[in-house]
Amino acid sequence: AVIGAVSGYMQKYLTTRVSQWVGHDLRRIVYQHIQRLSLAEHHESRSGDLIMRMTSDISAIQDFINSALLGILVNLLTLVGILGVMFYINWRFTLLALSIVPVLFFVVYFYTRRIKAASRAVRKREGELLSGVAEVLTSIHVVQAFAREDYEDRRFASESRSNVEAGLQARSVKARLSPIVEVTVAVGMCLVLAYGGRLALAGQLSAGVLVVFLLYLGKLYKPIRDLSKMTDTVAKASVGYERIQEILEIESGIRNLPDARPARPFSGCIEFDHVSFGYHGEVPVLADVSFRIEPGQVAAIVGPSGTGKTTIAGLITRFYDPLSGAVRIDGTDVREYTLKSLRDQISIVLQDTLLFRATIWDNISYGRPDASPEDTIEAATLANAHEFIVKLPEGYATMVGERGVTLSGGQRQRIAIARAIVRNAPILILDEPTAGLDAASEQAVIDALDRLMKGRTSVVIAHHLGTIRHADVIFVVNGSQVVEHGTHDALLASGGLYAELHRIQTTG
Repeated sequence: AVIGAVSGYMQKYLTTRVSQWVGHDLRRIVYQHIQRLSLAEHHESRSGDLIMRMTSDISAIQDFINSALLGILVNLLTLVGILGVMFYINWRFTLLALSIVPVLFFVVYFYTRRIKAASRAVRKREGELLSGVAEVLTSIHVVQAFAREDYEDRRFASESRSNVEAGLQARSVKARLSPIVEVTVAVGMCLVLAYGGRLALAGQLSAGVLVVFLLYLGKLYKPIRDLSKMTDTVAKASVGYERIQEILEIESGIRNLPDARPARPFSGCIEFDHVSFGYHGEVPVLADVSFRIEPGQVAAIVGPSGTGKTTIAGLITRFYDPLSGAVRIDGTDVREYTLKSLRDQISIVLQDTLLFRATIWDNISYGRPDASPEDTIEAATLANAHEFIVKLPEGYATMVGERGVTLSGGQRQRIAIARAIVRNAPILILDEPTAGLDAASEQAVIDALDRLMKGRTSVVIAHHLGTIRHADVIFVVNGSQVVEHGTHDALLASGGLYAELHRIQTTG
C-alpha cells in the first residue's frame, strides 16, 4: 500500500510537472511569435481569439498530458499483455474476441472527428465571445457615452447563447460514443460466450478454460473502454495543437532579410524613392511618392484625412514595406537593416498615447530600460511632466491604470514625450501629438516637443497647421501623392492646397 501510494504520488507529480512546463514553453513560443507578427497581421486578428489560443488551447494540451497520456500508455501495455495471455490460452477465441476491434476503431475514429469538429466550434465561439468582451472593455467610455449598455448586454447574451449551444453540441456528440462502445463490447462478449458454450457442450472445451478466458476477455475490454473515454481529451488537445500551429505558421510580412545587418548610428537622412503602398495590395494609399529629409531637419507631413500621412511614419519604422520603391535612411534601404537596430534609433510619440499598467517610472524608462534615475527625471523635466508627477500620491512610483486611464490626456502625452526623450534616438516621429488637448495642455506639450526635436531629424504628422509653422520643410499629401512642399511662408504664398487648409483653419 505504501509503495502504491508513493508511486501514485510520483506519477501525478511528474505528469503535472511535465504538463506545466510544456504549457509554459508553448505559451512563450506563441507569445514571442505573436509579438513579431507585423501590424497588418495584428489588424486582421482578434485579440480575444489570440488570447484563447494562448490559454485555453494550451490548457487542453496540458490536460491531455496530465490526465490522458500516461493512461493511454498504461492501457496499451495492458492490452498487449492480456492479448499475449489470451492467445496462449486459445488463439481462436482471441481472434473471435478481436473481431469487434475494426468496428470499435471505426466508431471511435468517426466520433473523434465529430468531437474535434465540435470542439473547434466551441473554441471559435469562445474566442469570439472573449474578443467582444475585450472590445467593449477597451471602448467602455464610448459605450457609456452613447448609453449602449443594453445593446452590448443583448449582443453578449446572444454570443454567449451561441457558445452554450456549441458546448451542448460537443457534449451531445461525446455522450453518444460511450453507449455505442458498450454495445459493441457486449456483442464481442456474446460471440465468445456463444461459441465457447457450444464447444463446451460438445466436449471440445472445458468449462474452466472458458471461464478463465471470459475473465481475461473482461480485462481486455476494460482498457478498450477506458481508451474510448479519453477521446474527448485527445480531440480537444488535437484541436488546441492545430489552432496553435495555425498561429505559428503565420509568417510575418515584416521580418529580417537573410542578409540584414545591424544599423550604424544614424545621422538621420530620410529618403522616399518612388514609394507606392496599399494595404492588402489594394488601392494605393501612396503612389510614386518621393521626398528627402536632411539630417536634423524638422519635416511636417500635412494633408486631408485618409491621405497616407500616418502610413509614411509606418514605412519609416518598417511597420510596413512598400509595394514598390524604397525607403532609405542614410542612403540605405531600411529593409537592409535588422528590425531591432532600425527601431532602436527611432522614437515615436503617437496621437493615441498608450501607457502600460505600471508605475510612471516604468512607463518612462520603457523607452530605455537601462536609463539611470537621473536620466529618467531629466527626461520628465524636459517633457514638462516632472512637476505634475511629484504632486501625485506616490510620485514616480504611482501606478497608472490600464492604458493610462488614471491620467489626463495631456499628462499621458507628456509621459510619452518623456519616454521618447529618454530613448535619445536620432530620428523622432510625432503623429498628431497635440490632437484632442486643451489649450494649456497643448502649449505644455508643444514646449516639450520643441526641446525634444532639437538635434534630431523629426517627422511631424499634423492636422493643426499652427503647430508646424516653424518646420524646416512641409510636405503636403493629397490623393496618395506629395502635391507640394516648402516652408510655411512659401506654401502660403503659392496659394495651393496648404494655403487652402490654412485658410479653413484660421477663418473657419
